[in-house]
Amino acid sequence: MSFYQDKHIKLYGYFLTAFGLFIVEVLMLFNFYQASTIKMTYLRHDEAVVSALLEQGISKDIIAAAITNTHISTDGEKLSAAIGIESPNKNADLPYITQFQHTSVYLILAVSLLLVTVLFIGTFLFFQRRKRLYEQAETIIRSYINGDYSCHLPQNSEGAVFQLFGLVEQLATMLQAENETEHRVKEFLKSTISDISHQLKTPLAALTMYQEIIESEPDNPETVKEFSDKIGIALKRIEQLIQSMLKITRLDSGNIFFEKSNCHISELISLSINELTTRAENENKQILIEGNTEQQLVCDLEWTSEAIGNIVKNALDHVRSGGVIQITWERTPAIFRIFISDNGKGIAPEDIHHIFKRFYRSKRSLDTQGVGLGLPLAKSIIEGQGGFISVQSEVNEGTTFTISFLTEL
Repeated sequence: MSFYQDKHIKLYGYFLTAFGLFIVEVLMLFNFYQASTIKMTYLRHDEAVVSALLEQGISKDIIAAAITNTHISTDGEKLSAAIGIESPNKNADLPYITQFQHTSVYLILAVSLLLVTVLFIGTFLFFQRRKRLYEQAETIIRSYINGDYSCHLPQNSEGAVFQLFGLVEQLATMLQAENETEHRVKEFLKSTISDISHQLKTPLAALTMYQEIIESEPDNPETVKEFSDKIGIALKRIEQLIQSMLKITRLDSGNIFFEKSNCHISELISLSINELTTRAENENKQILIEGNTEQQLVCDLEWTSEAIGNIVKNALDHVRSGGVIQITWERTPAIFRIFISDNGKGIAPEDIHHIFKRFYRSKRSLDTQGVGLGLPLAKSIIEGQGGFISVQSEVNEGTTFTISFLTEL
């Protein structure tokens, strides 16, 4: 039983076992002492009787026969009664027995006191160690209550108490993880609100300025139209910013559950670029698709198409008129890869490690569209489904994004 595996209880059990053996030994010694004392008492009594009979002139043969006699006669019993030794409770006439009784009582009291003292000391030490253990546990548990998890309950032994300590440690670990998660959520919300606030300042200031210009020239149709169009663009940018931030926030907080299913790659790519083909035509850019359209990929169709669409949209932002964006894919027994390549101006080496950060804009692309959330959103979507996204680029040569999913057998 685990109860007896407790270190302190085990030691106390050893002590009680040793104490029991000690009592047995003491009783055996006491029994030996009593037997020796009784023999000596009878010997002294017989010597006294022999001495008294010799003084009375009794023959030695008669005395020897009397001392060694084991037969009790009726006359002997009557004579014993007559001289007052007929009852064993009357010790006044048996001085040797009385002395033996007194000596035995003192010895029993001394031995009993010694045994009780040893038992008390052993029990006291056991409870003293137990008290120190409980005080240590109380101090550590109070530190857990106050949010300090730097100390840990002792778990270097077995037994019911240490099993309880182990459960308390598990609870403390859960509370620590919960506190850390809560702290990260607060920091995340703080950062998100700060980002949204910062990003909204520019378009909101522009809207205020456009509205003031329109109010100042209400009779100038060209001015009203020009700045009304700018207001529309600014509002669209604000809408895009808020929607992207809400999606990233939901993804990062784990509030989105991906519904994976077998999707035809042709359907996935078609849904991804459906709203971008018109823009590509208007900007004299091409989106080329090449690959086995019958292949299938296990993913969330809607969210994955948005991730691919964001990468294609980023490519459209960075290729010149006449540029080409190519989407290809390959499947191996272990992995499914989607490649999105362009022949645009590429990404500078100092920027390539930052492109998945929110609102990051390279100094080389400040004049391009976008708010800097498309690629971070794509990364969150892909990684949220257990996939990987990577990028390779050379300045003035183009860029290739690779989306990888493990093949589910």
